[in-house]
Amino acid sequence: MQILHTQSLLSSLKPFNLIPFSIHKFPKFDVADLGSHVMKANHGLKTDNRSVICSATEQPSFGNDAKRKRKVVEHVCLLKGKNDLSEEQEKDMLDYLYTTQYQMRGVVSISLGRVSGGNDDKYSHAIYMRFQRKENLLKFYQNQFYVDVLKDHVVPYCHEIINADFESEVEDDMLSIFRKGEEFNYGMELVLLITFGKSSLDGPAEDALVALSKLTMDFPSLIVQATIGANFNISSAEYTHAVVIRFRSSEAFQMFMNSSEYNNMWRSKFQPIVQKHLSVHFSIDPVGTELM
Repeated sequence: MQILHTQSLLSSLKPFNLIPFSIHKFPKFDVADLGSHVMKANHGLKTDNRSVICSATEQPSFGNDAKRKRKVVEHVCLLKGKNDLSEEQEKDMLDYLYTTQYQMRGVVSISLGRVSGGNDDKYSHAIYMRFQRKENLLKFYQNQFYVDVLKDHVVPYCHEIINADFESEVEDDMLSIFRKGEEFNYGMELVLLITFGKSSLDGPAEDALVALSKLTMDFPSLIVQATIGANFNISSAEYTHAVVIRFRSSEAFQMFMNSSEYNNMWRSKFQPIVQKHLSVHFSIDPVGTELM
């Protein structure tokens, strides 16, 4: 597995893939308190999320789309690996995290890897998972296998972790839901966490997210799928929203992020109302074409 990742950003008001910024520093893990940490951080998932934003490149338009949609729950986890993390330790950590999908029901897709490029916040690895519904996500956080993986194969190698969760919608077909098929076997995964100012949440923030969603659908040659939604994980409540975009390649990622369409959209819609944001990306290697 090739493992890469991202750039981090600071609130100099530029597009989010180009800006370094400082984020809230979470306390280091105490292995003895790991179980209670997992339960505390994720038992209290917020249920009053705002409107779900749907974004999938197969859609011909953002509104009046006759195609059926399916709600999904997206989970992202960012890790800060220790400076002396060896390749063998890294492989052990990522292999065990990848294996969690086979130990419980409800996980319909997973991708993970080392972040590409450097970032001031030192997040070194990212994990993305998709669940069928919130109940499956709660069971995942409480699953003993996952707790043991954190305790034995993640915490010894990392000194910080942040989780974010959101609900979104995708095309109601097996390939889109399970992220399977040739176009999902490779490419670049972008994870973006955003903090909107409170005064903007009822109007301007939703307008900005709709604009981003629409823009991702205007570039089907670059983007395979994108999901956007309000973060309901109380352990990372500082971030109000999260975005996951699967690009077809690293070149497609660069083309989109450097495009005038994206940069103009960011400056006009996001820059005035975003307090901070965290952007990471990692590469995806071919994993086969069979639908699980």
